[in-house]
Amino acid sequence: MKRKYFSSVAALLLTASILGACSEDDQTIEKGENAHNVKATGMPIVEESIQVDGFAAKFFASQNWNDLMLWDEYEKMTNIEVDWKTVQIEGLAEKRNLMLAAGDYPELFFASAFPKTDLIKYGQQGVFLPISDYIDEYAPNFKKILEEYPSVKKGVTMPDGKIYGFPAFYDPNFEALRAGTPWIKKDWLDKLGLEEPETPDELYEVLKAFKEQDPNGNGKADEEGWGTGYGINQFIGYLRGTYGLNKQGSMNINLDFKEGTEEFRFVPATDEYKELLKFLNKLYTEGLINQDIFTTEPHVFAAEASKGNFGMLAEVDPAELLNLDGYVGVPVLEGPTGERAYNTVSNGLGNLGMFVLTDKAKNPEAMVRWMDYFYGEEGSKMFFMGFEGVTFEEDEEGNFKYLETITDNPDGLNVDQAISEYLTWPGGYYPGMVRKKYFQGAEGKENSTLNAEKVLPYRIKDEDILPGLNYTLEENEKVSAVMTDVQTYVDEMTAGFITGNQDFSKWDDYKKTLDKMGLESYLEVAQGAYERSKEEE
Repeated sequence: MKRKYFSSVAALLLTASILGACSEDDQTIEKGENAHNVKATGMPIVEESIQVDGFAAKFFASQNWNDLMLWDEYEKMTNIEVDWKTVQIEGLAEKRNLMLAAGDYPELFFASAFPKTDLIKYGQQGVFLPISDYIDEYAPNFKKILEEYPSVKKGVTMPDGKIYGFPAFYDPNFEALRAGTPWIKKDWLDKLGLEEPETPDELYEVLKAFKEQDPNGNGKADEEGWGTGYGINQFIGYLRGTYGLNKQGSMNINLDFKEGTEEFRFVPATDEYKELLKFLNKLYTEGLINQDIFTTEPHVFAAEASKGNFGMLAEVDPAELLNLDGYVGVPVLEGPTGERAYNTVSNGLGNLGMFVLTDKAKNPEAMVRWMDYFYGEEGSKMFFMGFEGVTFEEDEEGNFKYLETITDNPDGLNVDQAISEYLTWPGGYYPGMVRKKYFQGAEGKENSTLNAEKVLPYRIKDEDILPGLNYTLEENEKVSAVMTDVQTYVDEMTAGFITGNQDFSKWDDYKKTLDKMGLESYLEVAQGAYERSKEEE
């Protein structure tokens, strides 16, 4: 993303160095003016009710967050009323940035997806409060996550040693949310006497057969190969491990280590990436992947894919997404050098800035407790399942499921639309912890679980996943100055090589252009950030 930074970097870095020179034990944390009103445990959170100004991004325009069951019920539990102002997700970044620039911002931002650059910038300016000052005393659920998953603690901690945002966190034991391969039409394989592909070459042959041998038996050449509505990175992500890329996971998607070292290389400039693109070029030029992949939108592609003419789909289980049965997960492929790995995996840490408190917050202790509830079991259940007898029921085995009014809505609403009349999670923008037990999206269903189990033997090990790099303000300026243009160029050339608009004989010229754009300086900054993170362990 393109970001602009304030010019007072030197002063802010000086502030950071002063803060960094003091241990947290040496600092006296100032209590909020109403801290005496906050209970240490249990509900309500505050003895006397309070009202707080909040801003949030929402997915459905029809939602009124000031009249939504989730927040109405939580207010009754906590004695805390949030006066919500909301914006559609599409307009979030502009609205959020304008509010901060004008100084006209609320006490808290929820589901507002602040990037790391904003967390450190506004944190060191004092606009965002360091929630790390309150975690020990007021956030037992989040504290437990940090203790259990050190890489998460490293990921959320900024270079000044502070934590400024509550993140989205996906339970690392929820495998279907972490790793899954594309989906292939099993009856087409059976009809043509084919096995599930195990290598890129076998995948090519399968897709070619799908397109040319009439597996649906209607006598028309209407079958398609592999499709997605979410862009070419869906395909690249599946194949990274197959071609020996990203052996440190996907938290730093453009970086992995040179073999046998801890020195970064730039993934899109490697020979392995070139070979991956050559394979996708072969598929594209022979019409085996959807030709509008670089321009189509998800809803447009979904309408086309729902006809059932694609032999392979890159999204979540087509049975859940498109009401198309008969698809199974494709195996992780063995690459040309014998690699068989699935590496596009994170440590479970999503956006870091999904909940922040500002310097206008009069009740920081209460609001840290308010947010922390959603990292615990009961909070997760309420956030994703809602309310027993209204949105869900529990069976004798202790499993939770939505009521038929949600899953088979009498007004013809799909699940996301129906549940959004009570809850806010559809759309994927939220802080808190996602647990399989309470998550009713496609990834929580049996087919996705089977897909994830197929991937697991080849999935990158958790201990090998490198947390996201956190940069200082000065480093952020350097990275942004280089990578804004570099990423645009990489995306353009990736599309060019795949479509054939760029010949692979130009690969060396492509790499030279990257060097001229300052790639080496980016790698130096990234390496420095990595070395610093090791020293902090």
